Amino acid sequence: MFPSFDFYSLPFFIFFLLIGAQLNGFSPILGESVVDNDVNHHISFNPNKINDFGLTADAGNRESFSSFKMTTERQNVAVGGIGANWGSQTSHNLPPDIVVRMLRENGIQKVKLFDADYDTLQALGKSGIEVMVGIPNDMLSSFASSAKAAEKWVSENVSHHITTNNVIIRYVAVGNEPFLATYNGSFLRTTFPALKNVQEALNKARLSNQVKVTVPLNADVYSTSTTYPSGGDFRADIHDFMIQIVQFLSDNGAPFTVNIYPFISLYTDSNFPVEYAFFDGNATPLNDGGMSYYNMFDANHDTLVWALQKNGFGNLPIIVGEIGWPTDGDRNANLQYAQRFNQGFMTHISGGKGTPMRPSPINAYLFSLIDEDEKSIDPGNFERHWGIFGFDGQPKYSLNLGTTNSGLIPARNVTYLENKWCILKSNAKLEDPQIAPSVSYACSLADCTSLGYQTSCGNLDSAGNISYAFNSYYQKNNQLDEACKFSGLGTVTKVNPSTGSCQFKVMIHPYFGGAQQISGYIRMSTLALVLGLTAFLLCDL
Repeated sequence: MFPSFDFYSLPFFIFFLLIGAQLNGFSPILGESVVDNDVNHHISFNPNKINDFGLTADAGNRESFSSFKMTTERQNVAVGGIGANWGSQTSHNLPPDIVVRMLRENGIQKVKLFDADYDTLQALGKSGIEVMVGIPNDMLSSFASSAKAAEKWVSENVSHHITTNNVIIRYVAVGNEPFLATYNGSFLRTTFPALKNVQEALNKARLSNQVKVTVPLNADVYSTSTTYPSGGDFRADIHDFMIQIVQFLSDNGAPFTVNIYPFISLYTDSNFPVEYAFFDGNATPLNDGGMSYYNMFDANHDTLVWALQKNGFGNLPIIVGEIGWPTDGDRNANLQYAQRFNQGFMTHISGGKGTPMRPSPINAYLFSLIDEDEKSIDPGNFERHWGIFGFDGQPKYSLNLGTTNSGLIPARNVTYLENKWCILKSNAKLEDPQIAPSVSYACSLADCTSLGYQTSCGNLDSAGNISYAFNSYYQKNNQLDEACKFSGLGTVTKVNPSTGSCQFKVMIHPYFGGAQQISGYIRMSTLALVLGLTAFLLCDL
């Protein structure tokens, strides 16, 4: 929280954003790259709030859940070691080969991507890591209307990497939470046709036995009518669309992928019982027909199981596409809670333990692998802090994935920029009229989400807040001298200004996939910086 002024109330702020930001493909309105697509608008929904979590009433007689257990054939589709989501909405990506080595050294056997980046897939070749590649939502319309477009994409992004680079591609994710309620039906009529065309493209490529399609969906696609998991069914307004997709997945031996976030329930509902979000068994259990639910994940997951069973698909494999806990950006997003949740989840599913309705092994991907400093903060400032590793591949807390004899193993051979920081000059006056627009400008183009109530940098004073904003912009712009001017308010120091839990970062060297990308990035970054600062200085006149 910035205690001294409101950064976003200035009318010329939009002018800065339009000139300085969009040149690098950065959307000032959404706070995310307009060309990246691992956007996650996490939300809360009915199954996450099953009754008051203290009821012990019986939900009534039920059929034996033994009929819902997956057959051996289907179970093979949905088991395996822990996976991780590897997003790319960062200003400074780690080199893919470094990330792949980190994945292997941590025993992470599966990775879920939000696109099909060539360098990333090439690095995953011969790694032994199973891959889910992603088709962004903005491509669904093209694939829905053109089988040729789907065939071309499969040829270039699946077939090529399997045959040439020896990448173990197991799934193609068609869209990313396309039925999210906040999308207002934008992808309702294109998701299923795109899914069919991608499947047909896999059939033509003779890959349908080894590569399965799926559609990662937010848990808001189902709800419960009784406040118990056994009341689960698909959302009424999309029920027919869901049945189309589920039937198709079943016909093609493909899994249902769902993203489940207990954190969001805690974030959106001040009355949500904290203990029910975790796996310690401290919450009052919910009794549903003799099945006891001690945590929200199990209750949420089994609400989906009931929705599938009620519609005739009780044996459909389920993948938990995203599950995790952020470490900053909100009072409940911190290292302690993230460690407690993720370690609790790993312990909960260890040894092949599942949920009351699906006691078989859970196939899950942690969200996420690495922090992403250019994700949209529309859902909340926490969106940039989901990683179990920081932006530089360093572990944020102790976490035993059950795959090694120790905790998380950091990325190796990461190179950093020089140990220097941009801060507010010691003789600067807080009442200087350029303070507010300077900080507003810096935060709009960099990342200030660690500043706020009960966040990691929530205890900074006004000068500290300003310095943090300046440094964030300075590091994002690779420590260019021009990025620490701020109308004469900024100065570079070699004394680390970090204090307590608040870390003033030193950025890593940017990674580029080729010489053309390097020269193009430098030209565009320099132009954006020059034009942005020019506009900023014009406001002084």
